[in-house]
Amino acid sequence: MSKLSQLLCLADLDRTQLSEVLNLAVKIKATPAQYQSALAGKSIALLFEKPSLRTRVSFDVGINKLGGHSVYLDLQNGAMGVRESVQDFGSNLACWTDAIVARVFNQKTLLELAHSSKKPVINALSDLYHPCQALADLLTLQEQFGQLDQVHLAFVGDGNNVCHSLMLGAAIMGMDLTVITPPGFGPDAHVLLKAQQLAANSGAKLVLSQHLSSAAGVDALYTDTWVSMGAKADPKQVGQLFADYQINTAVMQRLAVKHFMHCLPAHRGQEVTSEVLDSDYSLVLQQAENRMHAQNAVLVSLFS
Repeated sequence: MSKLSQLLCLADLDRTQLSEVLNLAVKIKATPAQYQSALAGKSIALLFEKPSLRTRVSFDVGINKLGGHSVYLDLQNGAMGVRESVQDFGSNLACWTDAIVARVFNQKTLLELAHSSKKPVINALSDLYHPCQALADLLTLQEQFGQLDQVHLAFVGDGNNVCHSLMLGAAIMGMDLTVITPPGFGPDAHVLLKAQQLAANSGAKLVLSQHLSSAAGVDALYTDTWVSMGAKADPKQVGQLFADYQINTAVMQRLAVKHFMHCLPAHRGQEVTSEVLDSDYSLVLQQAENRMHAQNAVLVSLFS
């Protein structure tokens, strides 16, 4: 298996590496006892500038299951770049820990941490990307459908960090992805260009649309909160612009889609109804569980 050096963005990986991580996640999920000493003697810093449930718990528990030790740091320890510089955070953490998992406001912070610490850094969410979530999503789709290059996924909502990582992951793996957003809420142009370049090499089909009807017949329908965490927007305006993009039972039936996905947390009654979120359509708890297995595969790959 290829050894990873870090994970700041899914574009850090080629198709072989991404496939290996997903297949390793399958093995760890099926036979966890075989990996219970994989991180023996390793200490991992969990650095969080933003609130978290799934990311924090899945990393903390996952590291423990691999025989490692985690240290949780939040803003109570002082905001990076305020109490002391990001560079000093990184270089000091490098004195004691073997890797850094960071959930940050800006992608630039991750680059500074990696440069100053010279230790593996895992992006646990930034303004641009959420690679750990996308890995869990790809793992879920692989479990559900088999070969990813035979899957057609549609993402509906804000062209945010989750959308960006799904675009890159789908493009690397040769998977078709339709991204449906309201006008003015499309994905970042630079990320789109990179995804298009990757798709050209893999045979993936990436389609951008503003119409929910473009998701007709896809294998799974994915949505996220209408406004990403920390984004500044008028809630009333957002509600009006996104109202026609809500995923409900009528939409699932009209589009003839059998599977629903969401990275959580969900705002019930906004981007998705409880009826869909809690239904047989929903893969959300499978996605949530797979956060730990996918992340454990990344950690094992870093220290293999």
